[in-house]
Amino acid sequence: MKRWLKIAIGFVLGVGLIAALYLTQQAQDALLLPAPDVSIHVDDEHVFITESEVLELLRFEALIFEGQRKEQLDAEAIEKYLTSISQVKDVKVYSMIGSQWKIDIDMRKPIARIYNKWGQTYYLDDAGNTMDISSQHVARSLVVTGEIPDRFGQESVSEIINNDSLKSIRKLDDIYRISDYVCNDPLFRSLIGQIHLKKNGDFVLIPLVGDQKIVFGSAYSETQVSKKFEKLNVFYKEGMPYEGWGTYSEISLKYEGQIVCKRKNEING
Repeated sequence: MKRWLKIAIGFVLGVGLIAALYLTQQAQDALLLPAPDVSIHVDDEHVFITESEVLELLRFEALIFEGQRKEQLDAEAIEKYLTSISQVKDVKVYSMIGSQWKIDIDMRKPIARIYNKWGQTYYLDDAGNTMDISSQHVARSLVVTGEIPDRFGQESVSEIINNDSLKSIRKLDDIYRISDYVCNDPLFRSLIGQIHLKKNGDFVLIPLVGDQKIVFGSAYSETQVSKKFEKLNVFYKEGMPYEGWGTYSEISLKYEGQIVCKRKNEING
C-alpha cells in the first residue's frame, strides 16, 4: 500500500474518531438529569442537614431545576455553595457516564454549644471551628456559658493559638481544650454536662447529675488541661468511693499539684 494511501486512511479514521467522540459528548450533554444521589457522612448522630433539605436548597439557588441537561450542571458552583454552609465540612460532586450523578457531603462534628456574653449561641466543632445553629436540628453536646467574649464567625481556634495578641482576649481556644478532652474521655463524657466561665477567668465544670461543681481554673495548654483531668480521674476512682458522691459541694483543680475540696457542711454552716 502506498504511503499516501496509508496517510489518507489514517486521516479518515482520525476524523471519524473525533466525530464519534464529539457526537457522544453531544448526546451526553443533552441528557436530562434526575435528582442526584445525596450521601451525607457524619461521625455520630449529629445530622444538621438531610437529603431532602439539600435538594430543596439547591433548587432554591437554581443550581438544580426541572428539565436540567447534563451540560448545565455546574459541579463547582454546587460544591462552593454547600461548603458555605457552616455545618458542612467538605463536598464532592461526581458526574458519571449517563445521566446519573451524586453529591457526597461530610458534616462537621460539634463538641460544644457556646452561649456567649453577647447573647449569641453557636457550636464549636472538633477541629476548633465555629458552626451556626440549625432551627431544625439540635446536637447533643457540652453547653458552655458565662463571660465568653468570642463571637460567632470570628477567629478559629488554630488562628487564636498562632496569634499571641489574640490569646489574651479570646477564650475559644481554652474552651476547645476542655471540650475536646471531655468528649474524648469515656468517664468525663458521661459525667460533665456544662462548662461555665466566671468573670475572674476560672472555668467551672458542672456535672450532669447532682449539685457538685468542679472549679477547673485556667486551661492555657493541652498539658495543663490533661494534668488536671488526670488528677480528677484519680480522685473520682480512688477517693469518691470512700467519701461518697454527695460529700462535697466543690472540687477545685485550680491549684497546681493538688485538689482542694469543700464539704457541703462547710458551705451551709
